[in-house]
Amino acid sequence: MRLALPAAAGILLAGQIAFGHAAIAQAVVGQPLVSTDWLRGHLNDAHVVVLDLRPAAEHDVAHIPGAVAADYEKGGWRVKQADGAGGALPPVPAIAATIAGYGVGDADQAVLVSDDFAAAARIYWTFKVLGHANVSILDGGWAAWHGDAADAVQAGPVTPRQASFTPQYDAALRAELPQVEAELRDGSATLVDARPPGQWKGTEKTGAVAAYGHLPGATWVNQSDAVGADGKLKPLPELEKLFGQVAADKPATAYCNTGHLAATDWFVLSEVLKHPDTSLYDGSLSQYAHDGTRKLVTETP
Repeated sequence: MRLALPAAAGILLAGQIAFGHAAIAQAVVGQPLVSTDWLRGHLNDAHVVVLDLRPAAEHDVAHIPGAVAADYEKGGWRVKQADGAGGALPPVPAIAATIAGYGVGDADQAVLVSDDFAAAARIYWTFKVLGHANVSILDGGWAAWHGDAADAVQAGPVTPRQASFTPQYDAALRAELPQVEAELRDGSATLVDARPPGQWKGTEKTGAVAAYGHLPGATWVNQSDAVGADGKLKPLPELEKLFGQVAADKPATAYCNTGHLAATDWFVLSEVLKHPDTSLYDGSLSQYAHDGTRKLVTETP
């Protein structure tokens, strides 16, 4: 079950202020975005754990003081499956152990730092699907921190503290293949494709996907259009316009190639625009198109 977020002064909440234009005054459980000002003021909080999702080698050169290296690509956050899924959620006990290994416990607020908003959004979703509401993304990521507080950095590895993480799996936030197939048959949800235009049109594809094109009847919202050049989410009015084509009266399922890019669309729809019943298809097209039996469509030139 998704938790309602209480309003508070200075918090980046949809409908209250534009993202990236105000400092955050206090911590709130489940707050989607936090600013560099907020994080600077809470680095020494006993229950704030900063996870640096950049490559471990980059973390070791310079990172936010106390941040734990939690490499997005190599840190155990996603797994390849025999059914073709290139970035699936690991088995729940395994991913829960990974999170505990990074020093995040049941009472902790995880703050995610990355140079790639989609990566941060995917790990944010991971915490949410495991029932941990107390997770936030640093708006603008490492670039924002380094630009705003270049003197507040640290080098070298950081040893995570001991922690116990108890998962409470929320299946409603995760779309699996049978659900997606049902949605395609009955039109019960809007399928939202988050990929770049060439992949959506079917003129390009990545090596992770066996075929060209997109899911039949899908709606296209290029995830990169939701993020500004500074790495921060765009202001709320722009996000509302960008996602305006997603039907408000039925569930939405975000997908891409491996469940990476789709995390941005999921985050905006679910956590910012409060679109009800929004899920992420982490298997995405790498799984859907793997055996060649399912239809994809391309755009006519």
